[in-house]
Amino acid sequence: MTTLQGKTLFITGASRGIGKAIALRAARDGAQIVIAAKTAEPHPKLDGTVYTAAKEIEAAGGTALPLIVDIRDEDQVAAAVHEAVKQFGGIDILVNNASAIQLTGTLQTDMKRYDLMHGVNVRGTYLTSKLCLPSLLKAENPHILNISPPLNFEARWFGPHLAYSMAKYGMSLCVLGMAEEFRDDGVAVNALWPRTAIATAAVQNLLGGDKAIAQCRKPEIMADAAHMILTLQSRDCTGQFFIDDEVFADIGVTNLDHYAVSPGSPLMPDFFV
Repeated sequence: MTTLQGKTLFITGASRGIGKAIALRAARDGAQIVIAAKTAEPHPKLDGTVYTAAKEIEAAGGTALPLIVDIRDEDQVAAAVHEAVKQFGGIDILVNNASAIQLTGTLQTDMKRYDLMHGVNVRGTYLTSKLCLPSLLKAENPHILNISPPLNFEARWFGPHLAYSMAKYGMSLCVLGMAEEFRDDGVAVNALWPRTAIATAAVQNLLGGDKAIAQCRKPEIMADAAHMILTLQSRDCTGQFFIDDEVFADIGVTNLDHYAVSPGSPLMPDFFV
């Protein structure tokens, strides 16, 4: 399978950044995209809403269903899954992209922020997967893709920002466990993570503004890598922790300069790799 035409993707946090890029790539195939995100009104520091993303998806050739969803809320996620199945007849692919971040040490991390990161990253991923799985189990080539890192348990990834690292690794543990749990059912559960920082609002706001953005790759590299993973046969590929440039290297593509925000500038490595 080389296309997502006719497939229904449920993507959390798809109003901007990597989630929206994955949605737009699928839309170019003619896919149906459920945009499950919180942003209904424009935010001063965050571009895009579920409704502006829906317009872009429709313009790209897809069908969009924008839904206001806080993935920490079981009733909201259940209602969104119900609406997706009602509208499109089922769900073929779940992309757990939504994530909260705060890069602070233990003494600087208040428990409200700790709860937000774990509520969105770990609980949200687990909950959305749990509620989408009954539909995925009926799909022809079902995939769950978590935007989360390889399970690289080195102290350097935990010391500076323990709460965030725990939350992101929790998403990856969902891959490890669910891939094994649903292996015989043919549901692929994989992770995808970037080698370098990606030009998103998080980098802009937390890691150095325009100077940091110039050292990033565009979200489209993650979208194209995700597309390659999601078009694989689900029974042949599960429990994998993919890195974006390795996905390209596997098909013989090593020149990724066109994905750079500022070609020729040094690239900022991402966390956990």
